[in-house]
Amino acid sequence: MIKTEMLVFGKKENAILPIIDLLNNHQDWVLTTASNDEEAIEKFHQRNFDMVVLAGDINNEEERKLRKIFTLQNPDIIILKQQNDNDNFWGNEIIAALDKQRHDKRPSFSFVDDALKNAGLNIHVQ
Repeated sequence: MIKTEMLVFGKKENAILPIIDLLNNHQDWVLTTASNDEEAIEKFHQRNFDMVVLAGDINNEEERKLRKIFTLQNPDIIILKQQNDNDNFWGNEIIAALDKQRHDKRPSFSFVDDALKNAGLNIHVQ
């Protein structure tokens, strides 16, 4: 099974630990943590992440900077910022975002069957 790579970024340990505890409950998620924006950028360039999770202690300026850098390198990256401390909501939001991304990346096929387009069948129904 392919594991989902996540980068978790938070400046304060007390802000990032609850997120790590929640995300570690899923066996198919691999976590990498960063404690400052430069470290987060460096780790993002080193690995191919599917999602970036920002702790609630990140200010708006840092968030905008990271979103711009990350989406320039990987337009399909999912970036979520913790808005509340409700663990169930937070976990469900992450799962929903991953499911949506998988659904959007699923290939679709469309074809037209014109095998009998030029067949000269002279059938008359009376």
